[in-house]
Amino acid sequence: MTTLYGGLEGGGTKFNCIVASGPDDIQAERRIPTTTPAATLALALDFFREFPIAALGIGCYGPMDLHPQSPTYGRLFAVSKPHWSHADLLGPFRALGVPLGLETDVGIAALAEIHWGAAQGCTDMVYLTVGTGIGGASIVDGKLLHGRMHPEMGHIHISREPGDDFPGCCPFHAGCLQGLASGKAIHERWNTRADQLSPGHPGLELEATYLARALLSFHYTLSPQRIVLGGGVTMDQPQLLPRVRERFQEQLAGYQPPDDDLDRFIQPAALGNRAGTLGAIHLAQRALAGRDGEVDAVNAVNPVDAVG
Repeated sequence: MTTLYGGLEGGGTKFNCIVASGPDDIQAERRIPTTTPAATLALALDFFREFPIAALGIGCYGPMDLHPQSPTYGRLFAVSKPHWSHADLLGPFRALGVPLGLETDVGIAALAEIHWGAAQGCTDMVYLTVGTGIGGASIVDGKLLHGRMHPEMGHIHISREPGDDFPGCCPFHAGCLQGLASGKAIHERWNTRADQLSPGHPGLELEATYLARALLSFHYTLSPQRIVLGGGVTMDQPQLLPRVRERFQEQLAGYQPPDDDLDRFIQPAALGNRAGTLGAIHLAQRALAGRDGEVDAVNAVNPVDAVG
């Protein structure tokens, strides 16, 4: 009998639900608008109750508490989305009586890309999503990197280009990577979307420069085998990725280049907008394996044993 898994990808505008046995066997999907936590999570719970899933993987925007021993495990920290600060993501789904896996939205996308997408065959990779905001995840020796909390790659500080007087759009740090190079920053700076930038537009060159600086920092600090870029800004602007590679090569200046050629080292996400939901399915598979006594590299909780 085929084992079915549930996957939930939570975002600021919608929650994507999926039931599948794997990436090639999707049984059902549903998209739920993000309103209040109570309403949104109740609709998602009703969806998953329709299927005999063996485990559920949940990925959501953060920041959130990913430490199972913490009394606030599974809750968001302060977020900009109204009503969602300190929301309990795990609590409602314990009613399903199945193992639950929890990660950030970029974390589950990284899992999908290393197992089924652009980073197959690697044990170490960086996934960066460049959309309305910027987020990232790192897999080191096959395990998602966590420390005190999950990485916040979009908030690293990068040096500005001379003459760039745009103040930045990050409400916390103004001119961090997200504040200077996100889709929101592009719109506020140039009054247009990233996919509308012409090949000769100065915004395209500036975007490539800033992203290359960030990727260079990740290359030096994490030494990944592969860097995968996802998100709307990257996927919808075909002129961007080649320029990112060019600026990356220039900024390397011959010091510690990656082993692979840059076309192979820096790749677009292969799974597109399915990376999140498919990553949630893989997270569910790992959660079930963890309950069955297998070594699991990702946070997983058996609701029977969970502390409420």
